[in-house]
Amino acid sequence: MPASQGVQSFFAGAVCSAALIYLYQKVSETQRGYVQKLADPPPPPSGKLMDSCSLDQRMIRKAEGAILNRTSRLIIVVERCTNDHNYSAILRTAEALGVQHVYIIAPQCIKTTLTSNGDDVDSVKDVELKRSSGPLIKQATESEKKDRAMHHLYAKKATEWLTVTDFDDTKSCIDALRKANYQIWATDLGQVATCLTEEELLTRVNSQEGKPIPEKVAIVFGTEAVGCTTEMLNAADLRVYLPLRGFADSLNLSVATALVVHQIFTLDPSLVGGMSEEERRGLRQAWYAKLASQRLLSSRVKKHRVKLMTFLKACEKIEKKKMTGEQMYEAELEKLGKKEAKQAELDAIDDKLALDSQIAVADLVENPPLPITDMRRADEHRTCFVGRNTKASHGDAWADMPATANLPVQQNATASFFRERAAAKK
Repeated sequence: MPASQGVQSFFAGAVCSAALIYLYQKVSETQRGYVQKLADPPPPPSGKLMDSCSLDQRMIRKAEGAILNRTSRLIIVVERCTNDHNYSAILRTAEALGVQHVYIIAPQCIKTTLTSNGDDVDSVKDVELKRSSGPLIKQATESEKKDRAMHHLYAKKATEWLTVTDFDDTKSCIDALRKANYQIWATDLGQVATCLTEEELLTRVNSQEGKPIPEKVAIVFGTEAVGCTTEMLNAADLRVYLPLRGFADSLNLSVATALVVHQIFTLDPSLVGGMSEEERRGLRQAWYAKLASQRLLSSRVKKHRVKLMTFLKACEKIEKKKMTGEQMYEAELEKLGKKEAKQAELDAIDDKLALDSQIAVADLVENPPLPITDMRRADEHRTCFVGRNTKASHGDAWADMPATANLPVQQNATASFFRERAAAKK
């Protein structure tokens, strides 16, 4: 299924679900003889720290909440995925469920199916859209290009908080897992596979603690067409499948990954937070500094940095042109003459940003604040992740919903927090 159709199907299902809920509420209200307005949300359960616009150190607390729930005991392995939509969806699923490590065997370069002049998903005039197998999609619509670009953007954002390891072949991945003492479970539709239920797993898993899930396990997902390779199946300690109850005996790769990984967490909740303190500290150092670096630059410096990067990209194109022996124009030669100075200017901005980011969070890494314990955003921070045209076409149906209400928030509150810390510690 093309990426655009998958996205459209997802939103169509979401809208249908919202409509059914709305109709149910209206019928219930009519039966009671009055129309009831939405009640104020109940207070959070005791002991929970919820996300809030007024919460101090909000982003650091959120990062800490994610770190404390991260696991290294479970690794997701993707073997020869051929569809970049599935690839990006799997990465997003791993991040959302708290799986820190994703191993990719023979990864498809995400840039091979969509190339553009920037990250702006609304600017797709110069975008080329290709099939996962390589050929150019000549009749790709602007909507399809935007959908594909959005999937790539999601994947890019997800990998900021994941540890993704690439392997050229199946054997090197198996060897790495064995060296790290991970059990290898391969998903398989064959009738020899074990169902992912506690009862069946306990009859097959050699666990001294009587747990259905090993202490360290890698769950492998194969290609969309044929599943895991014979090499991986033969190396696996166990072949597993998700219990299904309909005529369809298989699922989309990204959907199967989400359901299987969620099932494993359900079978062994102790996987949540299964990470050494040493690795957690490493994540704090990287994540806290990343959050600071995304907010320390002023708007003026950000714009200047973008201009420098654009200039240097243009120089790269000119150099390629020069290498092929094409005719060079005077303006192009002048631009190349400025490249070294522009690169030095960009390096100076980035070096200062890296240093300021480390300074701003140094003591927080050693003494992290109390974490947010529920990762759901406050209504004020919820956003409608669709294009302007889609949002406009559903204006009436989506009116007054938190994700479309554009509720007022204090601008640059988090940025000010990091900037003040960096300035105070110099």
